[in-house]
Amino acid sequence: MNNITKSSRIALVLATLAVAVPVSVSAQQDAPTADSDITVTGLPPADLSGLAEGPEIKGFISARKADRMQVTTAEGARTAVTVAEATEIKASKGFLGIGRSKLGADSLLNGLPVTVKTVEWGDGLVASKISLRNNDLKTASMIRNGTEQGFSEQTAATEALRGRVGDLDQYNIKGTTNVNFDTGKAVLSAADKAELCNTAAQAEGLDNSLLLIVGYTDSTGDYEFNQRLSEKRASRVVNYMQQACGWKPYRMLTPTGMAEADPLADNSTREGKAQNRRVAVNIMVSKGLDGI
Repeated sequence: MNNITKSSRIALVLATLAVAVPVSVSAQQDAPTADSDITVTGLPPADLSGLAEGPEIKGFISARKADRMQVTTAEGARTAVTVAEATEIKASKGFLGIGRSKLGADSLLNGLPVTVKTVEWGDGLVASKISLRNNDLKTASMIRNGTEQGFSEQTAATEALRGRVGDLDQYNIKGTTNVNFDTGKAVLSAADKAELCNTAAQAEGLDNSLLLIVGYTDSTGDYEFNQRLSEKRASRVVNYMQQACGWKPYRMLTPTGMAEADPLADNSTREGKAQNRRVAVNIMVSKGLDGI
């Protein structure tokens, strides 16, 4: 754990969100395929029963905009889904999920774990049923309303970071852990996994703590590839900390990727590049809640 006494490094992260990153000329290995955008016109039918069944998607809501939401799976795959008037939204409650309550679309908060049954409509998917846990929704609402972490609807992780973090001066940064990656990869080592769970345990011991997770790359490769790779690395860390380390998703600020911005070391050296291929896990506490 590398202790932080000043917010300059994270402030630079936020500042770079508004600045275009220059494009490199060489390419990293294992270039990923671009996420497919789904464009749908008109309104879904009031009765979804006649539409062909689509895939079931399990993950968390990573973006919301009007009647659209994006669901990110544990593997980092992102799927855009339309929420229609006919979409059934239910939360389980009680032991083993016994008893269920119907909810409105306004309950679909960012970060909320969901299971989505879909139907095919046009070139996209419509949610026929969205299931979630009542305890998760309660926690999400407390974080959103009680700690002033609410943020406007967005479609990009960087926009979510702007909205949720806002002014960094409102937070105390208790510490940062960096985990590193091989060139072009997003695979966590056994040592990294242990370090992430140690960080989660340390953060758990701090009242009202949240985690801000930011992915980075070195300067190898073009900007578009590095942006996707940095997001994938951040997502991999988020998934591991939630699934293996037991960190609640609503105690996590929306993760983002910053490509090659804010390098820790000189990208002209092999050693420097190795340090820059990282994900930073920042433990943060709102100043208004620190010590409560």
